[in-house]
Amino acid sequence: MKKMEKANNGMLAVLAALGANVLVAISKFIGYAFSGSAAMLNESIHSIVDCSNQILLIVGDKRASRGQSELHQFGEGRAKYFFSTIVAMMLFFGGGALGVMEAFEKLTHPAHEVENIWLVIGILLFGIVVEGSSLRIAFKEIKELNTEKLSLWRFLRESRHSEILIIFTEDFCAVIGLFIALLGTVLTKVTGIAAFDAISGLLIGFLLMGAAIFLAKEFYSLMIGESVTAGDLTTIKAAFARPDVDRLIDVKTVHLGPAEILIAAKIDVLDAKEDEAFDIVNSIERTIRGSLPDKKIYIYIETDRYDPNYVRK
Repeated sequence: MKKMEKANNGMLAVLAALGANVLVAISKFIGYAFSGSAAMLNESIHSIVDCSNQILLIVGDKRASRGQSELHQFGEGRAKYFFSTIVAMMLFFGGGALGVMEAFEKLTHPAHEVENIWLVIGILLFGIVVEGSSLRIAFKEIKELNTEKLSLWRFLRESRHSEILIIFTEDFCAVIGLFIALLGTVLTKVTGIAAFDAISGLLIGFLLMGAAIFLAKEFYSLMIGESVTAGDLTTIKAAFARPDVDRLIDVKTVHLGPAEILIAAKIDVLDAKEDEAFDIVNSIERTIRGSLPDKKIYIYIETDRYDPNYVRK
């Protein structure tokens, strides 16, 4: 993806989300203590899990910045993907599954009541404002990273920045979840039927479980190793389109982290330029690095003869 990614690489959104979730978690637990609302309990659990998630993402960012070592010779950039996967699982089990269990118990409990509903409504509105502000920061981060002007869905699918992916998903689900909780609370107030509160809690839990499954699928692909985006691959291939290179035989890429990539290529240099192969390779490497200044790039280029009948074994 052709973009000049900011140095924070989505971490500003992580810090903003952490601050927002601490404030909202405190208010939600106060609301649950005074109301007994299943939706409020579910939202409280959700916020606590989110706080833990942001801390894990910060730990992952620190590990990923350790750089190269004898054991990890390409660095530990994929540590971000590992910790993001843990976050997705916590969101599924800690935020979603546990919330569904609690809401189901309230739904089947004949004595379930919701008290101090106006307090609950006030806290939910406060949460919407705070979480909405955090979501706004996530949108701003996405806009800065998405210089190719992709659709939001395509950007989320193609981005190699796990932090912004998980923070946006968390914040989006938080805002939607708060609106669901608000709807359930208002219906409970209007009808006097507490089941609406429990049903909203169930819906919030299912929402979080669905989001976690989506995130886990994305992070599995990143941990296994994804190639560069189509835009970046086009940029890389363009560096080989030069008069002294007869053919780009093959090129393989893989992301070692959100902003670290490995490129391995094989080229066929013109016969008349064989003696200049060393300079040609160095020139190609400089061109690639100049075209992708936001990336840390490892480049390995081999010269060979193109054989149209070659079969890889």
